[in-house]
Amino acid sequence: MAPKTVKARIRLDLALDADADHEAEVERLLGLGASRLDPGQGSSRDGEVVLADPDGNEFSVMGPG
Repeated sequence: MAPKTVKARIRLDLALDADADHEAEVERLLGLGASRLDPGQGSSRDGEVVLADPDGNEFSVMGPG
């Protein structure tokens, strides 16, 4: 994936239920075509995993808590 050249106009943060399996959901999204982004490419909060969809749009899966 090419490096970002402009700031994304929108970025989704997905918050899972407290009893959800965070890592399983990240793996499911990766299996559906998402890619994991380098934490240096965006702000990262505790437990947050930054991903991109197949078109390069960023989104986050928020950590438990």
